[in-house]
Amino acid sequence: MLTNWVVMPTCLPFVLRRCHTCASERFRASGKFRVNAHHKLIDAWLLVLCTGCGETAKLTLLERANVRSVRPELLDRLHANDPGLTAELLQDPAVRHRNRIALDWGDAWRLDTGGSDHLGREVIDVSVRFAARIPVRPVRLIAEGCGLPRAEVERLVTEGKVVSAVRLNSRLSGDFTFTLKR
Repeated sequence: MLTNWVVMPTCLPFVLRRCHTCASERFRASGKFRVNAHHKLIDAWLLVLCTGCGETAKLTLLERANVRSVRPELLDRLHANDPGLTAELLQDPAVRHRNRIALDWGDAWRLDTGGSDHLGREVIDVSVRFAARIPVRPVRLIAEGCGLPRAEVERLVTEGKVVSAVRLNSRLSGDFTFTLKR
C-alpha cells in the first residue's frame, strides 16, 4: 500500500542577503510591492525587511519593462500586494538569481504524513510530494516521518533497507518515492 507524504510550507522563508546598514544577513518578506511607472515603462520591487535593524530593501521584479508586455493580472496582483504572489516570486529561480539571494527554509515547512498507521508495518512504500520548492534532505524527511533518528535512517540506507531512485543524502526539492524494509 502506497503512503503519501506532503512537504508543505508553513510560512515564507527568510531571504538571505547582506544588509547594507547593520551587516545582518536575514530579511523577511513584508508582502508589499512597490510599483513605479515612467510613461510606458514600469519598475516593480518586492520589499523585504532586515531582521536585525528593520531596514527595507528592494528585490527587483521588473526593470524598465514596457507596460504592454506585463500581464494585466500580474499588475493587479502587484497593486493589491497579493501574499500568494510574494510566495510565488520568492520561489522563482530567475528572481533569486537576478537579486543574488538565497532562501532559508529552516522552520518554514512541515511534513504531513497523514497519520502514524504506517509506523508498525514491515515494508513501507512512500510517495513524497513537495507543495513548494523546499530543499530538504530525504534522509531528514524519512527520519521525521518514521520517528527514527537520522543516523538510524542513514544506516538503513547503507544496508539497502531504504531504497529510492534518487540520492537520499543530498538536498532535494522535487517529488520522489522510497521503500523502507525493516
